[in-house]
Amino acid sequence: MVKHNDDYSKHFSEEKFWDKILKFGKQAGVKLTYGALLLFYTFKKPTVPKKVKSTILGALGYFILPLDFIPDFTPIVGYTDDLAIVVGALLVVATYIDANTKQLAKNKVMDWFGENAINDTDSLDDEMEKSALDRKEKKEKKIESKKIKKNIKGLKKENKKSVNE
Repeated sequence: MVKHNDDYSKHFSEEKFWDKILKFGKQAGVKLTYGALLLFYTFKKPTVPKKVKSTILGALGYFILPLDFIPDFTPIVGYTDDLAIVVGALLVVATYIDANTKQLAKNKVMDWFGENAINDTDSLDDEMEKSALDRKEKKEKKIESKKIKKNIKGLKKENKKSVNE
């Protein structure tokens, strides 16, 4: 994941994003292009918190930057680091990606890669859904744990009270 969002977020602009995606989208591949579009459209939503937008900006800034950990012009592996950063960011912000956002990104992917490319977006959707479910389960377990601790604390108080009487 992007450790210092500010380091990369300064490289993000909407114009640079579209330039990069239009010039190198086919070379980067369906999964990376779809992921970057998901992040972009999620970033544009006014209901997304600033902290989430910061993560998105860092990931998209890294994507836009041509000289990153593995330079994008390196044959075959040039976009693997970008993909890792984008997927990592997607997994963090997955709960803010709705069906409308996915459809906007899929429409662009179909325009650029053809209708068969939609199959390549499914694996990323599955990863995000799993991540969102995992986060939801962890949150529910944390809430349940707090309830149990609160109940135990209450029982201890009652026990102490009855012993003193």
